[in-house]
Amino acid sequence: MAGEVGILPGQEPAPDFCNPLGLLKACHQRILGFCDLLEKMLAHIDEHGIDAEVKQSAQKLHRYFSTAAVLHHLDEEQDLFPLLIASSLKQATIIHRLKQEHSAINEVWKKLSPLLARPTTIDETPEFRQWVAEFCSAYRQHIKTEEEDFLSIAQHMLSSEQLQQIGKNMKERRKHFG
Repeated sequence: MAGEVGILPGQEPAPDFCNPLGLLKACHQRILGFCDLLEKMLAHIDEHGIDAEVKQSAQKLHRYFSTAAVLHHLDEEQDLFPLLIASSLKQATIIHRLKQEHSAINEVWKKLSPLLARPTTIDETPEFRQWVAEFCSAYRQHIKTEEEDFLSIAQHMLSSEQLQQIGKNMKERRKHFG
């Protein structure tokens, strides 16, 4: 498990704010990598218990999903979705579904967050494994939908000016978060 976080294996540095959709896709890859780490952590706990590696991984997971993942959802819900919701009934339906998925993911995160913040409590919570499975499965399906049914279409529907503004908003949001 050591060394699993940072730039995850096979991952290149993220695009900058000049390419906001590329940045969102890169964030998807990080989320998937962190979901993999969360699942690997379960196997590690089975073999070694809650040791220093689990504590370190839990800290990294908690920090990521409490900051970068929150910002990712805000980027979509405050900047991207409003620009595209009126473009077609199909887009409006997809956006509604994506917002519902954000809410469902956030509800599971509310259960996982305190345990990852205090990993010694993981062993005291039999539902932890179920919540990890729900969280990772929900994120994987959500990302698949976003990439296949939404972002590829968004790329063609947004003007360069709109993309530039989204990038500026994303950058500004990170200056003021947390």
